[in-house]
Amino acid sequence: MNVAEISTNVHYIGVNDRRTDLFESLWPLPYGVSYNSYLVAGPEKAAIIDGVEAAYALEQIGHIREILGDRKPDYLVINHMEPDHSGAIRILREVYPDITIVATRQALDMVKGFYGEEASTIAVKEGDSISLGEGTTLRFVPIPMVHWPETMVSILEEEKILFSGDAFGCFGALNGGVTDEEMSTDHYFPEMVRYYSNIVGKYGAFVQKALKKLESVEIAAICPTHGPVWRGRIAEVVGLYDRLSRYEPLDNGVTIIYGSMYGNTARLAEEAARALTEAGVRDISIHDASRSGHSYIISDIFRHRGLIVAAPTYNDTLFPPVKTLLDAIATRGVKNREVLLFGSNTWAQRAVPVMEEILAKAGIEPIASPVVMKQSASADVIAAVRQSAAALAARLATFDK
Repeated sequence: MNVAEISTNVHYIGVNDRRTDLFESLWPLPYGVSYNSYLVAGPEKAAIIDGVEAAYALEQIGHIREILGDRKPDYLVINHMEPDHSGAIRILREVYPDITIVATRQALDMVKGFYGEEASTIAVKEGDSISLGEGTTLRFVPIPMVHWPETMVSILEEEKILFSGDAFGCFGALNGGVTDEEMSTDHYFPEMVRYYSNIVGKYGAFVQKALKKLESVEIAAICPTHGPVWRGRIAEVVGLYDRLSRYEPLDNGVTIIYGSMYGNTARLAEEAARALTEAGVRDISIHDASRSGHSYIISDIFRHRGLIVAAPTYNDTLFPPVKTLLDAIATRGVKNREVLLFGSNTWAQRAVPVMEEILAKAGIEPIASPVVMKQSASADVIAAVRQSAAALAARLATFDK
C-alpha cells in the first residue's frame, strides 16, 4: 500500500496481510487483516505509533523512509505488545538503533521478555506526554485489559487524533483507502462485531472503564491497529463498542446452535426455526456446531438477543462441539440473552444438566424448562419445541429494536 496522509503531521505506514488464514491461529480471515502503524512527524522529532507483524518489517521501514528520507524516527510508541503489532521491533532497532521505546512499564517488561531488547526506553503513566515540537504533543492514557494488561492509547492533542491500539479495530484488509472517508466501510462493521466478540469479548467491564476515561476527550479521528481510520463514522464505532461491551444485543434475532450425530437433534433445530419464522422472527442464524466456524457462531451470539441450543448427550456429557461453544459464552461473560435449551439422549440425559451448569457460570437462566427428547422426535416433543420457540418469539417482541 502507498503511504497515506491522515493529516499534515500524521501518515499511515501500516501493511495489509492477505496471506494469513487464521488470526491468532484461531479466527478465520476471509478478507485478510491490516496491521496499522502510524508516523507522527513533528517539527523537531518523529514518533512511530505501533508496529507491524515481523514478516512485514521491511515494508514498514520502506514507508518510514518514504516520508522521512534520511531523517530518523526518535520514538517508537507501543500501545499494545501483541506480536502482530510488536513483531518488527528487533528489525526496527537494527535499522534505527537510537530509537527510544515509549510504553507502559508492563509493556516494556514484555519487550524484554519477547525480544530480549535492552533499548533506550521511557515508561509512561496516566497523563504523561512527549513533545515532538511545537503543535505536536502525544499524551498517553493507560487502558489496562483492553485486551492485555499493558495496553494504552496515545492522543495527538493538537489534532484530536486518538491512536487506540486494538480498541475500535476490526478484521479485514484495507482495500485501497485508509480512512472511512475514502472508501465504503459498511462491510467492516460485521467484521468489527466478530473481532470484538472473538478477541475482546471477555473484557467488557474494562472496555467500559476505557470508554468512560475517554468520554471527555474530543476526537476528530480514531486510528486503530486493525481496520480503517475512523473519521466520519466515529459515533457509530464508539456506540457499537459501547453496546458490545455492555453485552447488549444488537438486534432481536435468534442464533440456533445444534449438535447432531444422526439428524434427530438437527430436526429440533429446524422445527424451532420454522416456529420462530411463523411467529414473525426474521433474523435467524442456524449453525451446526460441528461444521460452522465457531468464530462466526460467537459473533452471532453477541449480535442476537435470542439463543437456542440443541444438543445430544455424548459419552455421559454434552456433545463436545456444543460444549466448546457454551464454554466460550461463559468465558466471555455473555449476558442479557433469552435462551432455550433442547437436549437429546438414547438412554441417559446428561446434555441438559451440563448446558445449564455452563450457562449458570455466565449468569444466564433459560426462559423456560428444557425440552428433552429420548431417541427420536415424537409428536409431543416437536409440539413442545415449537411452543417454546413461539414463546421466545413473543418475548423478543417485547424488546425495542
